Amino acid sequence: MTDQIALITGASRGLGAAIATALAGRYHIVAVARTIGALEELDDAIQARGGQATLAPMDITTDAAMQQLCRGIHDRWGHLDLWVHTAIHAAPLSPAAHIAPKDFASSLDVNVTAVQRLIGYVAPLLGSQGRAVFCDDTVAGTKFHGTYGATKAAQLALVRSWQAETAQTGPQVMLIDPAPMPTALRARFHPGEDRNRLAHPATEAARLLDAITG
Repeated sequence: MTDQIALITGASRGLGAAIATALAGRYHIVAVARTIGALEELDDAIQARGGQATLAPMDITTDAAMQQLCRGIHDRWGHLDLWVHTAIHAAPLSPAAHIAPKDFASSLDVNVTAVQRLIGYVAPLLGSQGRAVFCDDTVAGTKFHGTYGATKAAQLALVRSWQAETAQTGPQVMLIDPAPMPTALRARFHPGEDRNRLAHPATEAARLLDAITG
């Protein structure tokens, strides 16, 4: 039984689930997502690889839930070795002049505000030796991606600030650059795309595993 603990936020599907499965056996996985059924499927996959998981069906935008989660991690294990954040909100594509206020507010809540709070809660658990991993994205500034692009760019600004601030002290903060995958997020942005030409999440998780774990 491993004593290394990995928190995966956005773990139920796509790259988050693939990374959680790839880490199974090397880390005890704390899997956070809103979809209970998908988390249970992930748990089956992790167990099939000889790993163990703690399922946390929670919404990362609920501050009290994230406080409870991080306090629970502290009380049970006292630390985290790894945090991988893949949760994202993909608002519908829209011209910048016609962005729906509710879509922008939801994206800001998930992609920026929740991440800012989580950094504050997770950093003490990671200490100086842990690692935090986020996904880079260059879509900011491209047409019709104003809502996603603006909020993702704000998230990355937060992450890069944290990365610079902790370069000498830890935790290690890093960005990975996944290849395009046939995820639900990409399907919203590229309907009708030939999904067979995209990288499978499990393939990308395997490719990125060394970078994620160091």
